[in-house]
Amino acid sequence: MNNTAKKSNQKATLMVQGATSDAGKSILVTALCRILRNNNFNVAPFKPQNMALNSAVTAQGGEIGRAQAVQAQACKLEPSTLMNPILLKPNSQTGSQVIVHGKSIGNMDAKVYHGYKPNLLNEVIDSHKQLNDLHDIVIVEGAGSPAEINLREHDLANMGFAEAIDCPVIIVADIHRGGVFAHLYGTYALLSDSEKSRIKGFVINQFRGDVSLLQSGLDWLTQKTSVPVLAVIPFIENLHIEAEDSMQLGNLNSNNNSKNNSKDALNVCVIALPKISNFTDFDALSVHPQINLSLCKTPEQCINADVIIVPGSKSVIADLTWLTSNGWDKKINQHLRYGGKVMGICGGLQMLGNQILDPKHIESEVAQKDGLNLLDIQTTLTDQKTLTQVNATCVLNDESFDVTGYEIHAGISEGKAFDQPFCLINSIKEGAISTDKQIIATYLHGIFDSKQFMPAFLKWADFSSNTNIESAVNFDYQAFKEQQIEYLSQEVEKVFDVHLIKQCLGINP
Repeated sequence: MNNTAKKSNQKATLMVQGATSDAGKSILVTALCRILRNNNFNVAPFKPQNMALNSAVTAQGGEIGRAQAVQAQACKLEPSTLMNPILLKPNSQTGSQVIVHGKSIGNMDAKVYHGYKPNLLNEVIDSHKQLNDLHDIVIVEGAGSPAEINLREHDLANMGFAEAIDCPVIIVADIHRGGVFAHLYGTYALLSDSEKSRIKGFVINQFRGDVSLLQSGLDWLTQKTSVPVLAVIPFIENLHIEAEDSMQLGNLNSNNNSKNNSKDALNVCVIALPKISNFTDFDALSVHPQINLSLCKTPEQCINADVIIVPGSKSVIADLTWLTSNGWDKKINQHLRYGGKVMGICGGLQMLGNQILDPKHIESEVAQKDGLNLLDIQTTLTDQKTLTQVNATCVLNDESFDVTGYEIHAGISEGKAFDQPFCLINSIKEGAISTDKQIIATYLHGIFDSKQFMPAFLKWADFSSNTNIESAVNFDYQAFKEQQIEYLSQEVEKVFDVHLIKQCLGINP
């Protein structure tokens, strides 16, 4: 990506914190980054600590939160591990895999990690310094809320970080949640005096209607806190920005509300595994003009599907156990008998095989688990994670074409199914296509983002349409993502312009 931007002697950082989780921090940082970049500023995103099962792989083979990859795109930069030095990937109700500078350092339960955090503060500060040395402006995203009293000790994700580097802060709240003034005032009231002093303003997100109706509340909040409301951002219709939080999973279904539900649409069902990971794999499907995407928890919800996809998983053995105990194995077999198609991605590839072995108990106490026996594949889980961006040649439908994606998995798979590969990576076989061509499986995430793959996928799925087939085949998801970031920035800049952003940053007009 082009990184030509204005050079300045002024170095500045601004942090966006949220009154609650899912308040719109990621979206606002994305918007601010693109607004600044469009005004020719040399800007980069940063998040000290992220917790997400949606991640991205950098060109150097590191793992970061998906939101920071999107924010990097908004800055017209390549993603870097400097942008998200700590990533937590939950693998149980109380524990997570801890990733530092893009690499896993092991699993920790919440209590152990809380005690370990002081060791990471210097790592976070150093990453920010390196990023700030490379860029004039850094826009930082907080995590959760700064007013979570039980997490204040050793905090490095919100005010603990802001205090450590001495940066200004804005607080955002989502009015859709209700009680927006209570959220903002309560957050402010629970902060220390030094933390309050660094708040430059509040932002209210996703407002519908006449903003003048909020004025009495805005005046009250400013009077009580002496902090201005910088902007009331309207609800932005039909906005699609990739999410990292499982709270946004429902958007995959809601994005289809305006779709054509006729026989001309391809119906794709993604199984909603409890530990589903990298569900942004399916964002391209959710916005495709002639694909109806459903995220289904039960087989009964999977109605009239042309394709069933078994997605990636953070805990593949646990999710495989859940899948079979909930009758998905029977549903998939029935679907195949009726001529339907099945696709497995990453963990889904592993589940479609004969057996998954976990001799070192990487994921669980279960040493082995029988798979769905649909592909002749055996997988052994390992403590070494494969993290790489991939350029490959797909060989679907007896045709070959270039695709891009990324691998992010802990496991080695072997078996005769790979004799008929899904693609070639530097002449090395990857993935599998069943002999009857009803099943395809791959380790590649992000495959649907490739413009050339979508028409091949539609052809493999036996999709045909009498109307608008050209728009379906030519849909370019990468161009669509760029258009959506620009759309977001334009809408936000109407109420939060670059001059106001510069004031918050404390840089000269």
